[in-house]
Amino acid sequence: MKKGKLYNYFMIRNLNKVYKRGLTRESDGNIIPNMESLKQSVYSALINLLRPLIRILLRNGIPCGTFCEIARCVYVDVASQEFGIQKRKQTASRVAVITGLSRKEVKRLREISASEDLSATDRYNRAVRVISGWRKDPHFINSKGLPRNLSLEDSKKGFPALVRQYSGDVPYRAVLDEMLNAGVVELQKNKVRLFNKGYIVKRNEIAKIHILGADVAELITTIGHNLNCKPDDSFFQRKVSYDNIPADLLIKLRKQITLKNENFIEAMDKLISQYDRDVNPSVKGEGSKKAGIGLFYFEQ
Repeated sequence: MKKGKLYNYFMIRNLNKVYKRGLTRESDGNIIPNMESLKQSVYSALINLLRPLIRILLRNGIPCGTFCEIARCVYVDVASQEFGIQKRKQTASRVAVITGLSRKEVKRLREISASEDLSATDRYNRAVRVISGWRKDPHFINSKGLPRNLSLEDSKKGFPALVRQYSGDVPYRAVLDEMLNAGVVELQKNKVRLFNKGYIVKRNEIAKIHILGADVAELITTIGHNLNCKPDDSFFQRKVSYDNIPADLLIKLRKQITLKNENFIEAMDKLISQYDRDVNPSVKGEGSKKAGIGLFYFEQ
């Protein structure tokens, strides 16, 4: 047994104590893991999930105590908002039972203001919409189909018009500052030039951290949906990987994958935007949902 696997084995054993392995047969005849075996799998998955996250936290000076406090806050928030009984108020006692925290601790954590920077997430989403509109709206592209350099003074065909159309009633200067800080645009004689095809942060470390929270949360939400839904209702989630690639060929492989992914993402952008009412006001339907697709490249 490898060292990493040995560590995981004993970590799970210590956390889980005396859980037994086994299988349970459902009434329809399907064989499913019992709860003890399922919890072992969750512990193992949690260890693998936390390892790269903890690496980022330590690199940015976030101690264990702070992480644990944030985790408790989120436990209480999710239990309060999403695990209540229909038509009944979610009490501190029930939240305490669900989370394993004391009622006193639940009450304390409920009084702490939410630490999530919603405004930063909102700025990120607005910038993404603006760039998408800039790249394909006929009003903001040139004869070659490329994004034009947009004037800050032209309220009808310039950058203020772009922001007004794709970012709502937010001042265009706030969106511009976000994009300048991220390094996705530059100013040239009172005109804005787009650097990248998408919201690819080059400079701003804070913006990169916010993307971590937004994008990883969406991936985990998809995985969570697929764990609890019927097979026909699952979301698309695929991965391709090989583990015997020469290290000196990774740069070539990375460039090829990047090019193919950019082409694919552009095709998906055109497809999905057809159904978005901000881009296509003629779309009819009830409600308002966010939907999209993400591609992830990794090296180990």
